[in-house]
Amino acid sequence: MSTMSSTYTRADVAKHNTSKSCWVTLQGVVYDITEFLEDHPGGDDVILEYAGKDVEQIMNDPLSHSHSKSAFAMLEEFKIGRLVDDVSSAVGSATSPFLPADAHLPDDFKPQETDVEKDYVQNQFLDLNRPLIPQMLSSNFSKEFYLEQVHIPRHKKDSATLMPYAFLEVFTKTPWYVIPSLWLPIAAVFFCVSMQQFRDVFTGDAWAVALKSFASSFGCYTFGVFFWTFLEYLFHRFLFHIDSFLPHHQFAYLMHFLLHGIHHYLPMDRYRLVMPPVLFAILSFPMLLLAHAVFPPAVANGVIAGSYSMYVVYDTMHYALHHTKLPAYVREQKRYHLEHHYKNYELGFGVTSKFWDIVFRTAL
Repeated sequence: MSTMSSTYTRADVAKHNTSKSCWVTLQGVVYDITEFLEDHPGGDDVILEYAGKDVEQIMNDPLSHSHSKSAFAMLEEFKIGRLVDDVSSAVGSATSPFLPADAHLPDDFKPQETDVEKDYVQNQFLDLNRPLIPQMLSSNFSKEFYLEQVHIPRHKKDSATLMPYAFLEVFTKTPWYVIPSLWLPIAAVFFCVSMQQFRDVFTGDAWAVALKSFASSFGCYTFGVFFWTFLEYLFHRFLFHIDSFLPHHQFAYLMHFLLHGIHHYLPMDRYRLVMPPVLFAILSFPMLLLAHAVFPPAVANGVIAGSYSMYVVYDTMHYALHHTKLPAYVREQKRYHLEHHYKNYELGFGVTSKFWDIVFRTAL
């Protein structure tokens, strides 16, 4: 049975409304009274009428039956956690829990800083004054509660602390300039290797061979740039937002939190806006193998060069969308991306463009 540290939303409780699993709430506490159904003096039908609901009114209703102090005390045996009100129901829209659908986000949009102490007392999710990873590991959240809370943006002036030790904390932060500094030279190497491999294919005058090699590599590079925009959409929609298929386990919630959840939880944290190099290396490695399995080496390396270059554009642009005043097109993308955070995180997966959102009908 769960401990009192467990937290549930009303949506969690409402699912347990049968004789096989019967939960009720009373004064903000959640009770699993399944085992008590057969022992209830008034029969199980009376309880099942309120399964998945709050029972305070009926238990205090003198016309029905005013329960004794011992009846309330007996409930303590079945206590499994506490109730946290659904944020979505509190603001009136499950699909847009943060801002109304017709709300306009100004170019200089700056969210208010969160009252950290009040937020923790009210929601009992994570205390932003303490390291977050140990809290995630020791938590006992339900899946629905975790997903609801992690997609509610909080804002802290300083970067949140993830690790309990300072020497480990440094590995959780990635400044934006690390991305172009590391991956552009790697993209250049792939492009040069592609040109050299094309040179080995072509024959004739040296200048003609060089021109053909460059043109061929650049054509592959261009395809790689376009293909990255598709990968960007796939990763964002089906990996970063794997919410529906997330296993009911705290370790799974931690992995989700580190992969993308923390970005929705703290969308303005400057050091959690671009992908740590190790994580991108892991995610891109299968794509490298796929490219070489599908294309000849010269073509594959040109495609990889274009994809890596566009990844740099994607991640640095992502940082800019949150923290920089931008030209007209990028300013429009900024509004679009922030609506993904502050209006509806289940739509608007494109960061560098809306193209694939339009193709797959997930545009905001």
